[in-house]
Amino acid sequence: MTGAYNLLIGLHIIAVIAWMAGLMMLPRLYAYHTETAPPGSEFDAHFTRWEGKLLKIILGPAMGLVWVLGLSLIYVDSQIRGAGFLAEPWMLTKIAGIVFMTGWHVFVASAHKGFVAGRRDRTAKFWRMTNELPFLAAIVMILAVTTKFGNH
Repeated sequence: MTGAYNLLIGLHIIAVIAWMAGLMMLPRLYAYHTETAPPGSEFDAHFTRWEGKLLKIILGPAMGLVWVLGLSLIYVDSQIRGAGFLAEPWMLTKIAGIVFMTGWHVFVASAHKGFVAGRRDRTAKFWRMTNELPFLAAIVMILAVTTKFGNH
């Protein structure tokens, strides 16, 4: 069981890294898209294609894997130590972070539809200012999980 559990953890971490990379890269692309590519231009079409590929090839599959592997880890953990850990403050913090990251994913994916339609619903400054939100959430989640808020 230990080997399979460690494999799940490793695959989960890899999926999280891919998801985080995409969540941090897409808003930056949106900032550049907003600043440099007028709606209907050839450059606009390039940006729209790049953003779409990032969503379809990296972000969507990575988020799906994060969820499947994370739920698998919860299942295995609950078999080993019981489900009580789900109510621990560190785990509730992680769950809140996952909800935020999923919501952010939905938000940036829906913003892509605006770009495809030729709209610029947010400024480049907005995209730059929010670019690091997933990273900040990840810091909180990682510290919550690794320190368990001092309750080892």
